[in-house]
Amino acid sequence: MQLRWVMRFGVLLGCFLLCMPAGAIPLPPAFNLTDGAPVGPAKLTIHAWPSEARVGDVIVLNGTVTGIRTIAVYLYVTSPELDPRGVALENLNIAAGHGLFTTAPVKMSDGTWSYEWDTSIIAGNLNPGTYSVYVVASPLDRLRFNPQETAVAEISFAPAERPPAESPLPMMATVLSLAIAAILCATVARRT
Repeated sequence: MQLRWVMRFGVLLGCFLLCMPAGAIPLPPAFNLTDGAPVGPAKLTIHAWPSEARVGDVIVLNGTVTGIRTIAVYLYVTSPELDPRGVALENLNIAAGHGLFTTAPVKMSDGTWSYEWDTSIIAGNLNPGTYSVYVVASPLDRLRFNPQETAVAEISFAPAERPPAESPLPMMATVLSLAIAAILCATVARRT
């Protein structure tokens, strides 16, 4: 009986440790998860080009990571209209930290990263205004991140360019649709 309880506790403890985010595991401050060697303080940078764009443009985000070895950085965006925790760049409807983050791979050779944000293909409404794009080293939302392991870039969006005016239907298509409608009405009238 006791062995069963010990096994259940072990399974629960194992599940808890596997599901716990890596940032929640307490480590000495100057140690790295990859090799245990002391490292300097973590520092991230972010640049956005262009920093003034139109809704629908592609924004190139890039930067560097120093002081830690990581294979990816996490990106999210904030604005007064969005969730205060931040949201993924591809989906403005769901708060960051619920398993949804935008990630950018880090080149291990030089610590650089890059991401192209295509604002024409995102879920949600990107309205004109100023947005803050954050880069963090751990998958934590804006309300829980480590200020020493984050950087932010501001991007101002103007309204999208107006799409070209749609050409009206050709006159023949209008006449043809009216003729078909008249035939259908006549057929229905004869049956009743």
